[in-house]
Amino acid sequence: MSELNKYYDMIILNPGIRGITLIFLSVISAKFVDIIFSFIFKKLVNKTKTNLDDKMLALLHRPIFYSVLLIGFVISIKTATLPDYIEFTLIGICKTITIFIWFFVTPKIFLMSMEWASKKTKSSLLQKNTVPLFNNLGKIGIGLLGTYFIFLSWDININGILASAGVLGVVLGLAAKDTVSNFFAGIFLLADAPFKEGDYILLETGERGYVKQMGLRSTRFMTRDDIEIIIPNSVIATSKIVNESGGPEENERIRITLLIAYNTDIDKVKKILIEIAENNENVLNEPKPRVRFREFAENGLRLQLLFWILKPETRGKIIDIINTEIYRQFEKNNITIPYPVMELLMPEKN
Repeated sequence: MSELNKYYDMIILNPGIRGITLIFLSVISAKFVDIIFSFIFKKLVNKTKTNLDDKMLALLHRPIFYSVLLIGFVISIKTATLPDYIEFTLIGICKTITIFIWFFVTPKIFLMSMEWASKKTKSSLLQKNTVPLFNNLGKIGIGLLGTYFIFLSWDININGILASAGVLGVVLGLAAKDTVSNFFAGIFLLADAPFKEGDYILLETGERGYVKQMGLRSTRFMTRDDIEIIIPNSVIATSKIVNESGGPEENERIRITLLIAYNTDIDKVKKILIEIAENNENVLNEPKPRVRFREFAENGLRLQLLFWILKPETRGKIIDIINTEIYRQFEKNNITIPYPVMELLMPEKN
């Protein structure tokens, strides 16, 4: 018994041996917590249908082990009766390492949670195309929070820095209000998704083109004349835009209106127009091309050919081809296209 007391007193009273003993116990404790954590939580996650918790368990496995280990190191350092400056430095290093471990793990957990939530929720704000944006914002927030805790771990008072940063943020916000407005408009455009990259749209100015790139500050469009237009997102958010690639099928409907003379065989004309549309490789088979008799106009019968194409940006080219073929077929089949005629009656000379 006296020998046990002797070893006990040697461990307790000797700071060096006590510190080494606590470090050894820390390693054992960290390993024990790691085993318990893996054993218990692995059973729980195996019962769930989602694989999100499995991925999180794999990510949290090592950080928890090292966190418990570093906590044990801090306790060992405090009991080793080292000089104050050495103790402060070693504890600061342990705290900083712990913060860095979680700094690299937390963004991954945040991203996995966002991706999982975007698939499960019906919210317009959280979608697949907005996940990268929120992921970047989350990284910035985690980075700022991690920096704050690192300063705290070294007993650095940053209240003055935070106050100055707040004032600077207000000044920059007022100076760059247009940029801030465009930024938030870009977020809502990504969330609401009125159009996406590659869509063919009609701008309020009358310009047609496809969406080349969507950014947080502005959106780039490429017109049919290969002219790039850059429009601030705040302007787009308050403008009327027609998405000609919209709808479940993303097809473009084209209408061609024409007149034929009153004495023309209307059934024959309808057949010719439908054959012209069906023989064009750019015209879709479904929905089928159709011809509508719209009205008895002043100069003739007004008909309208309707057909659908896949790529809205080819609209002008296809209309040109169809119109050219209509003219050729009308000439071939002696179908008259009426035009206004003005009769001048001259008074007879006596």
